Amino acid sequence: MMSSTSRHGPAPGTPGDGHETAPPRDRGARRRRLPMRFLLPVLILVAVIAMLMLRGYVHSEILADHRVRPEAATDKVPQKILDGGPVIDTRSGRTTSLGVPDHRLVLTFDDGPDPTWTPKVLDVLKANHAHAVFFVTGTMASRYPDLVERMVKEGHEVGLHTFNHPDLSYQSKSRIDWELSQNQLALEGAAGIRSSLFRPPYSSFADAMDDRSWPVTQYVGTRGYITVVNNTDSEDWRKPGVDEIIRRATPEGGKGAIVLMHDSGGDRHQTVQALAELLPRLQAEGYAFQNLTEALDAPSANTPVTGLDLWKGKAWIFLVQASERTTDILVVGIAVIGVLVFTRFGMMLLLSALHARRVRRGDFRWGAEPVTEPVSVLVPAYNEAKCIENTVRSLMASEHPVEVLVIDDGSSDGTARIVEDLHLPNVRVVRQLNAGKPAALNRGLANASHDIVVMMDGDTVFEPATVRELVQPFADPKVGAVAGNAKVGNRDSLIGAWQHIEYVMGFNLDRRMYDLLRCMPTIPGAVGAFRRTALERVGGMSDDTLAEDTDITMALHRDGWRVVYAENARAWTEAPESVQQLWSQRYRWCYGTMQAIWKHRGALVERGPSGRFGRVGLPLVSLFMVLAPLLAPLIDVFLLYGVVFGPTQKTIVAWLGVLAVQAVCAAYAFRLDKERMTHLVSLPLQQILYRQLMYVVLLQSWITALTGGRLRWQKLRRTGVVGAAPGAAPEMVAGAVAQQRVSHGGNERRPVG
Repeated sequence: MMSSTSRHGPAPGTPGDGHETAPPRDRGARRRRLPMRFLLPVLILVAVIAMLMLRGYVHSEILADHRVRPEAATDKVPQKILDGGPVIDTRSGRTTSLGVPDHRLVLTFDDGPDPTWTPKVLDVLKANHAHAVFFVTGTMASRYPDLVERMVKEGHEVGLHTFNHPDLSYQSKSRIDWELSQNQLALEGAAGIRSSLFRPPYSSFADAMDDRSWPVTQYVGTRGYITVVNNTDSEDWRKPGVDEIIRRATPEGGKGAIVLMHDSGGDRHQTVQALAELLPRLQAEGYAFQNLTEALDAPSANTPVTGLDLWKGKAWIFLVQASERTTDILVVGIAVIGVLVFTRFGMMLLLSALHARRVRRGDFRWGAEPVTEPVSVLVPAYNEAKCIENTVRSLMASEHPVEVLVIDDGSSDGTARIVEDLHLPNVRVVRQLNAGKPAALNRGLANASHDIVVMMDGDTVFEPATVRELVQPFADPKVGAVAGNAKVGNRDSLIGAWQHIEYVMGFNLDRRMYDLLRCMPTIPGAVGAFRRTALERVGGMSDDTLAEDTDITMALHRDGWRVVYAENARAWTEAPESVQQLWSQRYRWCYGTMQAIWKHRGALVERGPSGRFGRVGLPLVSLFMVLAPLLAPLIDVFLLYGVVFGPTQKTIVAWLGVLAVQAVCAAYAFRLDKERMTHLVSLPLQQILYRQLMYVVLLQSWITALTGGRLRWQKLRRTGVVGAAPGAAPEMVAGAVAQQRVSHGGNERRPVG
């Protein structure tokens, strides 16, 4: 459930108002405690990275070694091994080999289990009452533990084939131990067993043992393993045809054999078909298909595990399965964000082009007559001493007659006194105790003299034409509110340039699109205008959410008013200049937007204008402003994953493709707004770094909302760097002051207390 706070600035006695009384030790203790809204995103990020790393390891994308050593000399290999059977025992210093008795066949299947082909192989074996040995890799056994469990239950033996399938002749003893122990861990978790059977990757017949592979066989024996190669190779991996596989798998003269086959690593339909013909044919000739220890009349090579080893194995399987599911979810997420991103880009490009064509026609008019009557401009201000003079003087340069009301919301820095000392015509100061921005705007509305009300922030400056352009849509009696074109005034820094791109592309293209769809979600607090009667019908500004501008806009839609965008009503605002300030601002925006969506959720089932907004506007806002930003970082997560683990080239090309689409949209937005393209140089870096910040902010907002946390207004530190709007020279301001005095007959009202 969402909670709300309506502060425009901190209330007396709360942090930030200069009245903190907590001792330093207590403040230090509070700083040391990491809030859950910070801790949980960090934990989620670490967990996702861990799951992706685990998946990369299990899929042989991390620590994989695909080198295969060429044949070497055999002078260090005992002759009896070269001339012996396929079962090699080097345990406890022994150097012996064994063969399989006549008319006994041990079918061995390498590289599995495979979810497609292993069940088919098991079905054929079960139908013919035959047993076999499956040399499984740890990667596949970890991913498909149910198949390993089925092998054991149906009487087959399971042997080790390493975890990642490297050529062990290249590996150190510690890496060999790691491959074996991880392979065993997978067997313990999948079927609750350990195995003493081992088949080296890339192995062949006993006479193929050389000076590189023999030391590995000796070392593996010291670890308690029997090495099993083969003496009959079906070469099914070549897919030579069913008849050829059967011919190569059949021993001559009724001899016993260990037959090499594969149940994984590619298309194995020929293997399955050959097996279905081979088994009954050779059984009719007196052959028995047994697992290895049955054929050798020896104790089983698979022994059950219990206790800690069993639980360690089960924990491993659980983590691997969790990593697989996590990746599946992320893949679905990347598909969703792909659809959302390209849908939004397509809609923005198409609808913004239509919007620009419509409003830029030479004969376009909002109504029969232009709006010329004076308007009231409300400037809520809380500790805006560094900015307020620039703000008020920019309004004095307005080409449209204005009444300016600065509502001082309990400032402690002399904001009200600065305005009063300017002695400007038609500028009044309304003082109140600190009660929050919505209360300040409602107080200003009660003191306003005119039927059209413009609202702006205390750190914003207008161009001379801004007010005139902003109020013209009210010539249409259906229009209840107008969104202006907010621009970043301090765009020279990197973080300012990133916000400049976001404002021009993300906000203003969106507003053109939403204007045509008649579901504008937000009138920006920096530059917006309202019909007074419309505000009064919906109860004025509400303090139910932290995004009062979004809240009032949605309320106007539900009341049947049109909300439009005036592209030429430009306002220059001071954007946050540090990551911490940006974080605070966007955190409030994100949380407030979610509050507003939740507050107006009833529109989804209502009729009339409210229902139309609920079934068109709310889903679009939820998808494009909440869900899409939350999933957008998946693009960068998969970029990083693909670059590190592959396929690197395809991954980079795909990411560059997405970036190119974004660049096209950004360039088009800059062209519509007549902005210089030079700022787009930082677009790639913005997409990599800035989006991650927005992701964490949005995730934090979700956590705050879902946990019922409370979020206070975060007052941003102002610098007054945005001195004046382009084109508003000091002499123009002076002339406008005189003009404003004349247009209102020199009648200055005294400040309202």
